Amino acid sequence: MTELSGTILGFDFGTKKIGIAIGQTITATANPLQTITAKDGKPNWQELQQLIDQWQPVALVVGRPVHMDGSEQPLTKMADKFANRLRQHYKLPVIQTDERLSSQEAEALLDELHGKNRYDASEVDKMAASLILQSWLQQRQ
Repeated sequence: MTELSGTILGFDFGTKKIGIAIGQTITATANPLQTITAKDGKPNWQELQQLIDQWQPVALVVGRPVHMDGSEQPLTKMADKFANRLRQHYKLPVIQTDERLSSQEAEALLDELHGKNRYDASEVDKMAASLILQSWLQQRQ
């Protein structure tokens, strides 16, 4: 794969909500962007297309949920399917990366920022997407 340079969108996959983050390869930083709804793991493609059009990413990074021992869990195959659908829809490089503990880390960060459980649940999804993307960006350096 050629060296990626530019804007990257990161995803924290869920069957009802998908957290999305925006990142930059030059600065190796990521920030929460938004959470979109999903139905049985299928996103609102129109809403996602608007984000793709707006941000013009050079690649997409999808968190791959696995157990702590690295083995697959039921959500793993659904996240794989989501990543494949992104590839088909947008013809962009789609990179899957380990997302172990990203949601727990996101909750801990939000608790620290806003106080325990004083935030909307959708905040966790987009913060987790940011942590997934940030981790992937830092691993590249």
